[in-house]
Amino acid sequence: MADDENKKSAEVRFAFGSNWTEFLRKLNDERIQEAEKSIQDKLKLESLAGLIFVDAGSGSGLFSLAAKRLGAAVHSFDYDIQSVECTRELKRRFFADDEQWIIQQGSVLDSDFLASLPRADVVYSWGVLHHTGAMWQALENVTALVKDDGFLFISIYNDQGLESRFWTWIKKRYNQSPFFIRWAFLGIAWIRYWFPALIHDLRRGRLFPSWYEYTKERGMSPWHDLVDWVGGYPFEVAMPHEIVNFYIERGFNLIHLHTLCGGSGCNEYVFKKTPAR
Repeated sequence: MADDENKKSAEVRFAFGSNWTEFLRKLNDERIQEAEKSIQDKLKLESLAGLIFVDAGSGSGLFSLAAKRLGAAVHSFDYDIQSVECTRELKRRFFADDEQWIIQQGSVLDSDFLASLPRADVVYSWGVLHHTGAMWQALENVTALVKDDGFLFISIYNDQGLESRFWTWIKKRYNQSPFFIRWAFLGIAWIRYWFPALIHDLRRGRLFPSWYEYTKERGMSPWHDLVDWVGGYPFEVAMPHEIVNFYIERGFNLIHLHTLCGGSGCNEYVFKKTPAR
């Protein structure tokens, strides 16, 4: 029954790669540097030289690029072919002839495909596994990609109860709706998440600096992240303790946790794999 439900969920799917194609038009060195800092800060590593970095769901390719610039051998993959092409475009721009950056189309739910990948010092999957239509299976599958003493760096949407169920409905309807209805949904989301920040900034006598400061968190774009949020379907959520307990039971130690304290968006986790005894 669960497999049938996952298949039904996957029939409605957001065009993630199309959104990231638009994002690449705004990509600049400042955003890339912020992406690098995000990796360095969370892993407590200045360099990834000599390490294997697997980007499971590479999206725009920004964090694959950041890992490559930090010295890693990078293996990127994504289910969405347009996302794969985005990552290939960044390789073409910055590391065209580098044989230590491999990019493929593949699914984190495909165990045969995952078995073909190298075991990694860092497995990175930020905001991806909850969009597969089978989140818990995806969370399970990535464990085998991590070397002993390796890092697993993921983020998963926070479970807000009824509000999460509401956004699940919005996301599915967004992907089933014509263009003008989608813009209405985007307007609702902008008012919900950004209008309070606009008012706050105006009270401080500044014209919406929060919008521009957003790029300092991982180098991402507030508009493209908003589109990704509204359209991102399939969509699943989890409470922090569910994710932490899940990975502790599988031999991982939590070394970094950033939660939203009940808010909307992604909780962020870094785990380290304990060597088998």
